[in-house]
Amino acid sequence: MPESSPSLQDIQEKLGSKVLETSQFRGDDIVVLDPVDLRESFRILKEDPRLRFDFLSDITAVDYWKKKEPRFELVYQLLCLQNGKRLRVRVPVSEENAAIESLTPLWRGANFLEREIWDLFGIKFIDHPDLRRILLFDEFKGHPLRKDYPVQINMTPRTSEPLQVTEEEFRSNLERDRLTRT
Repeated sequence: MPESSPSLQDIQEKLGSKVLETSQFRGDDIVVLDPVDLRESFRILKEDPRLRFDFLSDITAVDYWKKKEPRFELVYQLLCLQNGKRLRVRVPVSEENAAIESLTPLWRGANFLEREIWDLFGIKFIDHPDLRRILLFDEFKGHPLRKDYPVQINMTPRTSEPLQVTEEEFRSNLERDRLTRT
């Protein structure tokens, strides 16, 4: 393993073969974890006295459609509140089995973040307490942040003729706006 931070060395020591890759980018430590027994890996990251990444600040997903396998990747942002150290955890997720363990038993704040990912990317979270759409209506078909989702744009104009304003109307509107602001 190339030179790395003490945190990355501790993580590698604690998680062993669960760590697929480590790196650093712009001061942030990055770990790629095996998705198997993911909750246990995160429990160690959170509760181990040498690591203490006790704050989950964000979860998002990336779709590498036609660019990389596995197709999806979950990205978790963790923070150690004691020393301010940040950790980015990336977890590959296959398209065939787009499901991963929920982290809501460890962080209640994961609830809405996981629902958003389910809603927009279609990645299921096993043992999630309330996995349902959060941004889109229940009858919505598909997951619109997947790169293969069909683009649907309604370009129907509101009027068939362009709006035309005379110079006199324009100046009158300007004067009216100026008077209402004072």
